[in-house]
Amino acid sequence: MWLLKRLQKSCTLSWKNAIIIGMTPAIDQLPDDIKALKEIIIEGFTHRDQENALLKEQIKLLQAMLYGRKTEKLQPATDDHQLRLDFGDEPVVEPEQAVSTAKETKVPVKGHSRRKGGRKPLPAEFPRVENIIDISEAEKLCECGFMKTRIGEETSEHLEHVPASWTVKVNIRPKYACRNCEGTESEGPTVAIAPVPEQIIPKSFATPSLLAFLIASKFVDALPFYRQSNMLARNGVDLSRGTMCSWATKVAVLLKPVIELFLELIIQSPVINADETRIQVLKEADRKAKSHSWMWVFRGGGRDRPTILFHYHQSRAGKVAENILQGYKGVIQTDGHSGYNFIEDNPNQTNAGCWAHARRKFFDAVKAAGENAAPGLAHEAIDIIKDLYKIEKEARTNNLDFDQILELRQTHSKPILDAFKKKLDKWKLAVTPKSLTGKAVTYTLNQWEKLIVYLSDGRISIDNNSAENAIRPFAVGRKNWLFNDSVEGAAAAAIFFSILETAKANGLEPYWYLRFLLEKLTELKTKEDFIPFIPQNIDKQLVLDLRAKHMNLNSTN
Repeated sequence: MWLLKRLQKSCTLSWKNAIIIGMTPAIDQLPDDIKALKEIIIEGFTHRDQENALLKEQIKLLQAMLYGRKTEKLQPATDDHQLRLDFGDEPVVEPEQAVSTAKETKVPVKGHSRRKGGRKPLPAEFPRVENIIDISEAEKLCECGFMKTRIGEETSEHLEHVPASWTVKVNIRPKYACRNCEGTESEGPTVAIAPVPEQIIPKSFATPSLLAFLIASKFVDALPFYRQSNMLARNGVDLSRGTMCSWATKVAVLLKPVIELFLELIIQSPVINADETRIQVLKEADRKAKSHSWMWVFRGGGRDRPTILFHYHQSRAGKVAENILQGYKGVIQTDGHSGYNFIEDNPNQTNAGCWAHARRKFFDAVKAAGENAAPGLAHEAIDIIKDLYKIEKEARTNNLDFDQILELRQTHSKPILDAFKKKLDKWKLAVTPKSLTGKAVTYTLNQWEKLIVYLSDGRISIDNNSAENAIRPFAVGRKNWLFNDSVEGAAAAAIFFSILETAKANGLEPYWYLRFLLEKLTELKTKEDFIPFIPQNIDKQLVLDLRAKHMNLNSTN
């Protein structure tokens, strides 16, 4: 049947196109001229060879992705003349072409000092239990008959693990009544009692410390609730997965004012990094359980007050980001995803590209060729991009301000990029467009105007790695819990990841910060009440004091 369909389809094609794509045309469609027939046959075989080469390249890449090393570091070339060799489908590179323009620019980098090895000391705030290991009384007696005198000691520290201890907090509210008024009529109450303390989750035994522990364990340590339930059960605590999910969802609703403040800070940022990744939600209205939804992430705030905002949505369309960033004026750095094309239509927004993604395209070509393949154009492109990153490393090492970074890039990076652009224009005409190297060249050229945006402002990064690093904890957690049960759960996950990752980015220990915030939660009634306590504004000493207080209580028990 398939053969019949193929023949039928071939009849609708020209005899020339049919041969080129590997199909058998009808006999009456073939030319009678022998020379013309030979040309068609040769052209068909050439096309097939190219297709086979592309398929082999793709297979090698898939094999490398499945079984090869995950790192994007390349082995250094053992012989300089190998730089003049090609990948098979690429033209031979002349010696003057093989030398990157970046090589001509020397960027001074500070020397590195070797760190002294050895074990780090155990935290000083941990309680110490002394264990004296003494010799026997007989060993204390010297051969001369006198008792030996203690002249000192040697100490060594070892870390003991004490299983988690659980404490039941019992609230006792004494009642008071007047004996003199007992049995008499009165309009006012005769019994006095303190009001019930306000709880985060009414009619539950959840405390800020317990909630912070459960939430941080899942969204920081990637422990699904069902695993936590099993762990707690081994310690005699009966707490179901469903209860944990319910608690987390309710807490997330109470923390929405923090997310509103995060969005305001994001919009105020001169540069925003954006990225997105898949998320599967089982119970979405009018959607199959296997459908993919998306977790978006936006990072702003710069060095001083970094803000990381996660947002759940069913769609990856650009309208999602456009609505979130409505009214924003500044630079949005992305990975080249077409969903961000709306930026091009907004005169107040600029789309910056990502050199890490451009490098990855060339690295795929190198990876498909194999470690033993001779270096070619893709290797040269990677070397050029590597030199761009060396300049960025110098800026970080010397802790340059934004104006100094801009000057450094204009002096050193721009000449490299100008020369690289000329090479890419030549390479485009020489490589097979559908090859991995050809695709890398095409991607880089298509993204070029976005890729060089970082030259215009020292606040813009060379790549979008800050957004990718921000979203990585979510991707790690997803491997453990696989999916979210409901839309509410996915939205709650976005809130917790936003708060906890922002806390980490601002130098706060996520568990202790969340515990502090939850202990204050019943006092915070409006969005303005939250302002002093978001990670970007909070006095870090408050969180440290809470941790120290807890450690002191443990040491005295």
